[in-house]
Amino acid sequence: MESPKVVTFGKSLLVPSVQELVKQPIVEVPPRYIRVRQDPPIISDDSSFPAVPIIDIQSLLSGDFVNSELERMHSACKEWGFFQVANHGISSSLLEKVKQEIEDFFQLPSEEKQKLWQNPDDHEGFGQLFVVSEEQKLDWSDMFYITTLPTSLRKSYLFEKLPLSFRECLEVYSSELRKLALKILDQMAKALKIEAEEMRELFSDGVQSMRMNYYPPCPQPEMAIGFTPHSDADALTILLQLNETEGLQIRKQGKWVPVNPLPNALVVNIGDIMEIVSNGIYRSIEHRATVNSMKERLSIATFYSTKLDAALGPATSLIGPHNPAIFRRVPVEKYFKDFFARKLDGKSYLDFMRIENEERNTS
Repeated sequence: MESPKVVTFGKSLLVPSVQELVKQPIVEVPPRYIRVRQDPPIISDDSSFPAVPIIDIQSLLSGDFVNSELERMHSACKEWGFFQVANHGISSSLLEKVKQEIEDFFQLPSEEKQKLWQNPDDHEGFGQLFVVSEEQKLDWSDMFYITTLPTSLRKSYLFEKLPLSFRECLEVYSSELRKLALKILDQMAKALKIEAEEMRELFSDGVQSMRMNYYPPCPQPEMAIGFTPHSDADALTILLQLNETEGLQIRKQGKWVPVNPLPNALVVNIGDIMEIVSNGIYRSIEHRATVNSMKERLSIATFYSTKLDAALGPATSLIGPHNPAIFRRVPVEKYFKDFFARKLDGKSYLDFMRIENEERNTS
């Protein structure tokens, strides 16, 4: 019997743990974490500035007000690239369990975490991502990254080392978030007028991965960044914030706007894959995480993408003489490997996928 294919999307240089670093009392940010050219942490607190839209999933899926809720979601995807989802059907008890398990996970002793640390040839595990040089500035955070679906892509050596209660909780959460992602993608197909079958073919066996984030308190928060500004490479990201500490910000009209999750709500954002599939109708959005001097912040982002053996490009049911493709078509596996090989830099990878840029590069 043929053994399952082991796929490694990328690797990242190994870096020290920030959580361990702050256990020693420090009053200054070490040089490798100092960002002098970042946008200031002054954010839009303008009360006249609209809040991130909230979409009620039950209304979206039911016959009641379905068109207005669908239109609200469509508008949020075009103009914000971000929205919060309420009434999403995932029980508050499961969300509380996930929060507790991840908090406990990051409190494991350092020697236990080392067993789950990244190795030099794979980016899954504890560490940081997108570190491609020894001179590169680092984020003020630790993360744990793991591929969860399809099960054939899981790194069994990583899964088997997870604490049993955490692994069981992750299984349930992974399954629930897959269902939610597919419901949202189904509604997006309807709003975009993409043939339902084409969307299901692309996403029904999609790749799902999770990134758990720990942002420790920082002695000079204005000198560091928790997560470099970027857009996500996937189709949809569904974020659960684990505590009350603010930090997530999105770039809107040239300002950094805070996203303050509602209790039991999930934050959804459009990734680059969805901008490509929608041929630019939906927009992935730059976002970042800031840090503060008083409190830690924890979150878990679940990334949902197309299936691995698909070709990624604009949906064929959208393309025609009056709507030419603006993104090229590439194998999904190649797309991810190219993404993880680069340093994070805003939306530069999506620009790399544009047809006009490809023509410019080859001329």
